[in-house]
Amino acid sequence: MLKIISLAWRQGVRDSRTGELRVLAAALLLAVASVGTVGLFADRVKGALGAQANVLLGADLLLSADRPLPPSYAEEARRRGLKVIESIRFNSMVQTDGRANPPSVQADAVAASPVLAEVKAAEPGYPLRGEIILEDPDNALGRVTHDFPKPGTIWIDQRLRSRLGFGVGAKVQLGDGNFTISAVMQQEPEVAGGFLALSPKLLMPMQDLPSTNLLQPGNRAGYRLLLAGSGADEYRSWLMPKLSAGQRLETIRDLRPEVRSTLERAEKFLGLSALVAVLLAAVAVALASRRYLHRQLDAAGVMRCLGASQGRVLALYTLQFLWLGIAASVAGCIVAFGGQQVLAWLLQSLFKAQLPWPGWAPIVSAFAIGVVLLFGFALPPLIALSNVPPLRVLRRDLGAPNASGLLAYVLGVAVVAGLIFWQAGDAKTGAIMLAGVAGLLVVSLLSAWLLLRAIQKIPQRGYSWRYGLANLRRRPLASCLQIGALGLGLMALLLLTVVRVDLLRTWQSRLPADSPNKFLINILPDQTQPLAAFLEARGIRGTEFNPMIRGRLTAINGKPVTSADYTNERAKRLIEREFNLSWAKQLPAGNRVVGGNWWKPEATGLFSIEDGIAEALKVKIDDTLTYDVAGQSLTAKVANLRKVDWDSFKVNFFALATPELLDGMPLSFITAFRLPDGEEDKVTALIRAFPNVLLIDVAEIMRQVQIIMGQVSRAVEFVFLFTLIAGILVLQAAIASTQDERRFDTAILRTLGAQTAQVRAAQLTEFLVLGLLAGVLAAAGATAVGWGIAEKALQIPYEFNPVVLIFGVGAGVLAVMIAGWWGTRSSVRQPPLVTLRQVG
Repeated sequence: MLKIISLAWRQGVRDSRTGELRVLAAALLLAVASVGTVGLFADRVKGALGAQANVLLGADLLLSADRPLPPSYAEEARRRGLKVIESIRFNSMVQTDGRANPPSVQADAVAASPVLAEVKAAEPGYPLRGEIILEDPDNALGRVTHDFPKPGTIWIDQRLRSRLGFGVGAKVQLGDGNFTISAVMQQEPEVAGGFLALSPKLLMPMQDLPSTNLLQPGNRAGYRLLLAGSGADEYRSWLMPKLSAGQRLETIRDLRPEVRSTLERAEKFLGLSALVAVLLAAVAVALASRRYLHRQLDAAGVMRCLGASQGRVLALYTLQFLWLGIAASVAGCIVAFGGQQVLAWLLQSLFKAQLPWPGWAPIVSAFAIGVVLLFGFALPPLIALSNVPPLRVLRRDLGAPNASGLLAYVLGVAVVAGLIFWQAGDAKTGAIMLAGVAGLLVVSLLSAWLLLRAIQKIPQRGYSWRYGLANLRRRPLASCLQIGALGLGLMALLLLTVVRVDLLRTWQSRLPADSPNKFLINILPDQTQPLAAFLEARGIRGTEFNPMIRGRLTAINGKPVTSADYTNERAKRLIEREFNLSWAKQLPAGNRVVGGNWWKPEATGLFSIEDGIAEALKVKIDDTLTYDVAGQSLTAKVANLRKVDWDSFKVNFFALATPELLDGMPLSFITAFRLPDGEEDKVTALIRAFPNVLLIDVAEIMRQVQIIMGQVSRAVEFVFLFTLIAGILVLQAAIASTQDERRFDTAILRTLGAQTAQVRAAQLTEFLVLGLLAGVLAAAGATAVGWGIAEKALQIPYEFNPVVLIFGVGAGVLAVMIAGWWGTRSSVRQPPLVTLRQVG
C-alpha cells in the first residue's frame, strides 16, 4: 500500500505539469474559494449576533407594541417577582441649542442642522441585561457603566455625536425641552450588537419625556416592557395567550428576527452568486477530467500489461486525484480567508462593531465541496481507466468503455444538484433554483448555438477566417459551451456594473424637478395655519396639509383577520402594523383608479385602497373593511382600487376614506415641500418654532440607501468575479480538451506548407469569434434582464445603453483571445514531425 501511495504521489507531481490537471486544480480552487468566502463572511456576521445575544434585548423578555401596554401586564410581572422597566421609542429631530452652549462652541452649534434620531426614554435601572459602554478618553475600549442619565441630561451614541458635531457638555433641544449631553455611548442594548443600526440614538430619563411634548396623537411610538428574573418562562406562558394585535413578545433566543432574516436573505443571495461560479467550475472539472482520461489510456494499458490488477490501477489514480483535491481545496480555503476579509472591508460602514473571526464549519464545508466536486466528475473516468484492456498497448483504437462519459455526466449532475439543494436550504427553493439554473444554461447554450449558426452565414474570405470558423463548426458542442459559460460570467458583471448604474440614473431622472425632498409629520390640527404661514414667509408656497390617523385592520367582511391567515410575508407584516389613513374628496394627483369608480363628492362610508396592498391582503371591491382607530371601530365598503405613483415623492396613502368617516378621530397632519440646497437654516428655524413636528429628509435617506446599495453591489461584484474567472477556466478546459487535436491539425498544416504566422492568425481568429459571440450573448442577456427589472419591478422605461454592448464585446474578445493564446501557444512551437509521432 505504501508503494502505491508513493507512486501516486510521484505520478501526480509529474502529471501536474500537464494542462488539464492545472485547469482541474484551478477550477477546484475557485469553487472552494467562492463558497468558502461567502460562508466565512456569513459566519462572522452570525458570530457577532451570537456573541452579543445578551445585549440584543436588554432583558430576558421584551414585550413591544405600537400602543400603550395595559398596566396589568407590568402588575402581573411584579407580582411574580420579575424586574420590570418601561421604555418608549420614537423618532424625533434633535438639534444643538447654540444659545445655551458655551461661547467656545456657540457659533458652530447655531449653524448645526437638526438631526433625525431614534429617542429611547427609559426608567432608571435600564438595561436589565447586558450593559452600556460609555466613551472613555483614557480607554479605547470604553467604560462599562451601571448608571443612568440624570434628569435634564441625555446620553447619545457616537453617530449622533458625529452628526451634531458636539459631545459631552453640549446643550441640545428635543421637542420643547432642553437637555445637556452628559455621556456618549459606544454600545447599548437593542442595537443588534452594534451593527446594521442605521439611525443615531439618544437615551433619556422617562420622567423628562412629558416636558418635550413629543408624544402627540399620531406619533409613531413603540412602547416596550423589559422583564427579567427567574420566573420569566412562566410569565411568558401566562402572557402569550393574552397578546393582542400589534403586541409582540421576544426573547434572547429570537436574536432580533428582522435582523436575522435580513442576514439570511443576504447570505442566500451571495451564496447563489457563488454557486454560479461552482457550476461553471464543475463544467471545467468535467472537461479536464475527460481529457485526462484519454491521455492516460496508454499508461493504464501498459500497467495492465505489466500485471497490475484493475483494483491496483484504480487505487493508484484515485490516490493521485485525492492528493490533487486536497491540495487544491486547501489552497481554495486560504483564498477564501482573504476573500471574506475583502467582503468585510467592502461592507465596513454597515458594521459599527468589529466582526469576530469565523469558525471552522464553513471552511470544512468548502473543503468538502472541493473533494466531492472532484470525485463527482472524476470517479467514472477513473473507473474507466482501471477497465482499459491490456490489448490497448497494441491497438490504440481501443479506448475506455463508452458508458464512462455518460456515467460521469450523470454523477456530476447529481453532485451539482445536491450542492444547489444544500445551498437553498429547503426542497421547494432548491427545486426552483435547480429549474432556474437548468433554464439559464439551456438558454445560454441555445443562444450560443444560434449565434454560431448566424455568423457562419457571413462570407468567408481569407485563410485565417475560413480556418477559424471551420474549427468552430467541427466542435459545435465545445464552442457553445465556451460561449455560454463565458457569456454568463460577463453578463453577471455587466448587470452589476453598467446596467445597475443605468437603472439608478433612469429612476432618479424620472423624479420631477420640483419633487418634495422634505416631509413634515406629527403636525397638530391647530398648527396647520401657523406652519403654512411660517413656510409662506420663507418662500415655500403651495403646501397642502393632509389629515392622517393610525388604524389597524382587524376584519374583512366582518371576519377577524390575523397574520396567521396569510402565508405571504408582506401580508403578515401589513396585518401586524398600523396603517396611515386619510380622507379625500377628489382623486389625488398621481393616483389612477384601476378598479371600481371614484366616489362622488356627496358619497359617504367608503374606502379607496392602493391596488398593491389590496392584492397582498386579498381585498376586493365591495369588501367591507374594519379598522381599529384608538379603540374605535371604523367600518366601510371598498369602493375602488388605486394605482399610486410613489416615484413622485408626494404625500400618498395606502387607504383613503370619505371625509365623514374620520370625524372625531384623533388625527395629525402631514405635508411635503421642496427645499433648495443651501437653505438648511430654514429647517433649523422650523424645528425651533414647532419642536413636536418630525422632519424626514428624503434626500438624505436616498443618499444613505444609495451608499448601502453601492457597497452591497461592490460586494456582489466581487463574488461574481469568481464567476468570470470560472468562465475563463471553462474556456481553458475546453481548449485543453482539444489540445491534441489542435496540435495534430497544426502539424498537418505546417507539413503542407502553412507558415507559423498563418496558423497563429487562424487560431486567434477563432478565439476572436468566440469572444465576440460571448460578448454579444452577455450584452443581450444583461439588456434583457435589465429591461425586465426596469419594466416589471421598477415600472420605469428602459433605455438601451450601447456601452453595455461595447463593454461586453470588448471584455469577451480580450478575455478569450488572451486565454486562447495562452492555451495554444505551445502547439506551433513543436516541430511537426515530433507532433505526428506523438499524436498520430
